[in-house]
Amino acid sequence: MSHNTFGHLFRVTTWGESHGPAIGCVIDGCPPGIRFTVGDIQAELDRRRPGRSRFVTQRREPDAVKVLSGVLPEEDGETLVTTGTPISMVIENVDQRSKDYREIAERYRPGHADYTYEAKYGLRDYRGGGRSSARETAMRVAAGALARKVVPGLVVRGALVSMGEKEIDRANWDWDFVNDPENPFFTPDPASVPVFTDYLDSIRKAGSSVGAVIEVVAEGVPAGLGAPLYGKLDQDICANLMSINAVKGVEIGNGFQAARIRGEENADEMRAGPEGKPVFLSNNAGGILGGISTGQPVVARFAVKPTSSILTPRRSVDRSGAEVEVVTKGRHDPCVGIRAVPIGEAMVACAIADHYLRHRGQTGRG
Repeated sequence: MSHNTFGHLFRVTTWGESHGPAIGCVIDGCPPGIRFTVGDIQAELDRRRPGRSRFVTQRREPDAVKVLSGVLPEEDGETLVTTGTPISMVIENVDQRSKDYREIAERYRPGHADYTYEAKYGLRDYRGGGRSSARETAMRVAAGALARKVVPGLVVRGALVSMGEKEIDRANWDWDFVNDPENPFFTPDPASVPVFTDYLDSIRKAGSSVGAVIEVVAEGVPAGLGAPLYGKLDQDICANLMSINAVKGVEIGNGFQAARIRGEENADEMRAGPEGKPVFLSNNAGGILGGISTGQPVVARFAVKPTSSILTPRRSVDRSGAEVEVVTKGRHDPCVGIRAVPIGEAMVACAIADHYLRHRGQTGRG
């Protein structure tokens, strides 16, 4: 299987399967001299970790990360410094239950990549999806934790802004609430928690699932990152987000809403600002114009489809072509969009770090 790597200068390769002994990643191109701790990486992994609430899969994985190469320890024993060589990280899988998937070993699950995977490779790992499982995304989160440190002053935050038919009230937006221990949904709107709770409980009791929309905002992105044609910053952000399991749509800034308004509403007007730099009066462009960052916050949203693994019987076929019904047992998220928040943040951070290094290499400025 090819295409296990993304990025150009900040390059991330992931490896491993959902029900294999471990998953891991290799980060190549990270500059030397970046200081971090294993705790910095673990904190991001803990946000994505399964089993944190009743609204996500109950697979019990501690997701304890180990850094195997590419760093030197400092005297305090905790701080690590990147050496500029490949950084390898690994997480052991400890709570696989492969027997849960035996019934679908010969059956194609509707909404899953079972059929397409087998059509391409001639075989598939039915145990939780194998390589195509969202378990792999833990390593993207690990890489994203390091990517955040490559760009000085970069802050990347994400939030769940809608779940199925339910949406947040943007007037209540509170970034501090997103990671509150009492908030199982990564929502920025405290008033939405009971609404989402009742809604998702009803979805779960019906043996079904629901999708979500996630918004990621990157602040501290310097102006000038990206290129006007085939190396657009928004192009690579979209590609990174689209590569996440179950993502079916991505938009930057105003996105599809831009097609519903007039030019004078959509254009971000400018006035004179300090040091000769303009001040934008709005941010419909989502911080990117012509593929190049404006210096405003970069705003991206992505849509996550409902979890395909559900208890409601669905019509399908098996490998022999016989018509069957499929019920997917096992431990699954009723809304995979919840845990997609830290994954989306990581993929945006990786894209920006990659473009920051490209910009520095081409212009000498960074």
